[in-house]
Amino acid sequence: MTKDVIALTPEMPDLPTLLAGLYAGGPDLGVNTTADGAVVQLCAPDGRPLVSVEAPLLVQVPGETARLLGGAVGEGPVWWTEARASTAVAEAGRLAGSFAGRLVTVLGGTVWPPEAATTDVVPLTTDVPAIPVPATGTPAVDVLTATTAVVLQDRPLVAMTSWLSDALRTATAADRALQIVTPPTARLTLPTRTALRGLPNRWVVQDPEHGCYDGLSGAVLHWENGTFAPVRDQDGTASVAEAFRTASETGERQLLLTLRTRQPAAADLVLGRALETAFRHLTGSAPAGWSTAEPVNLPWSTRQLTDLARARAPRPSWLIAVGHPDRPALATIRVLRTTAGVEEDITLALGYGENETPPLQTIEALAAELDAEHGLVTLLTALRAARRDLTVPPRLEPPPIPVTFTLGHEEARRIGRPPRAQQPPLGLTPTRLGPPAEPALHYPLGDGTDPSSWSTFQRLTRHLRQQA
Repeated sequence: MTKDVIALTPEMPDLPTLLAGLYAGGPDLGVNTTADGAVVQLCAPDGRPLVSVEAPLLVQVPGETARLLGGAVGEGPVWWTEARASTAVAEAGRLAGSFAGRLVTVLGGTVWPPEAATTDVVPLTTDVPAIPVPATGTPAVDVLTATTAVVLQDRPLVAMTSWLSDALRTATAADRALQIVTPPTARLTLPTRTALRGLPNRWVVQDPEHGCYDGLSGAVLHWENGTFAPVRDQDGTASVAEAFRTASETGERQLLLTLRTRQPAAADLVLGRALETAFRHLTGSAPAGWSTAEPVNLPWSTRQLTDLARARAPRPSWLIAVGHPDRPALATIRVLRTTAGVEEDITLALGYGENETPPLQTIEALAAELDAEHGLVTLLTALRAARRDLTVPPRLEPPPIPVTFTLGHEEARRIGRPPRAQQPPLGLTPTRLGPPAEPALHYPLGDGTDPSSWSTFQRLTRHLRQQA
């Protein structure tokens, strides 16, 4: 497995300190840069990368390092310098640990994982020229085939880091699948799960007792024609790994909101306000931070978020936001410029323990404000039995169950008149939100405990599509 080692320091590593760390293998090894200087590499004498180091990142968001690395790493603003070791050379993992250990020795701080820290010189004893040169071109990718980019991860929580985001972007551009391989003890963050949703991307779990299986679907996998694919019987049916079936009821739940907004592409448009409104209604405060990858390092700022999306337009922007440590809350935002305006597709998840009650009573007021102030198109609210910390284990989890659905007033008007959206099937009488002449429509679907709510929601959406 690949060794990822992180140095967490109170001061920014300057160039001399970085070079001192990179010479953990002695003077015979070389140093070069890639990605316009954003990645520094420790190289073997033949130029082959052994350790790749990303530019230090100042994490200013409270609780973010603890969320991704565990509570023992401490709090406060910290410089996050991540080193990724090559899997092809045995000494690379120790070199990464020595690099991080040397940074912490000079600047203070901690190394994650702690057991990786050292300041030893690591001599290169492997016959490097005898090892085939990897053709990945991306430090995060360990195996590259005609159809698939494979990333090996041995960290307990696989986050959507800039490494991984770059690997996904590169694979997608080349029409390749991204497949992340982990041990069965690993979990995913919600942004990573969202990025892997949908084939041909996969989360491949290597279980010593059960072989390989898909961590999101449970399908038993094998390596075939340069990719991980399901094992199928004579009828073409894929089997489900027994390890995936095991799940325990803890009483923990997640409140999930999926919403879309659409606003005119005006010069004074500020993005992120719909998400901030949702956070304030459901947690009592705005998001703590945002970023384009994990760790989420920037304090929350709708203006900075807008400036980034505007600079990237007309290309879409994908962003992450997190809440404060006392209430697990995590969101992804996709900003897209369309002919109708600027759309924000937002998914927001909040975690609750066995003795905590999700604030379902606030959803109606939230929907009304989103419609009145932020161009709400649709809002679906659901509950699911899942981990309070919002991480994703390689185990079967029940699907979310719909609670409410809201149709923004512009979307309700688009469906047409007479107001058929106000006369749905199954006796679903919506609550009218906003002005009586052009209301948003808020449909109750259940309390989040009855799976038949999905059938109700599907009939409602079919009815609305027929009227559009």
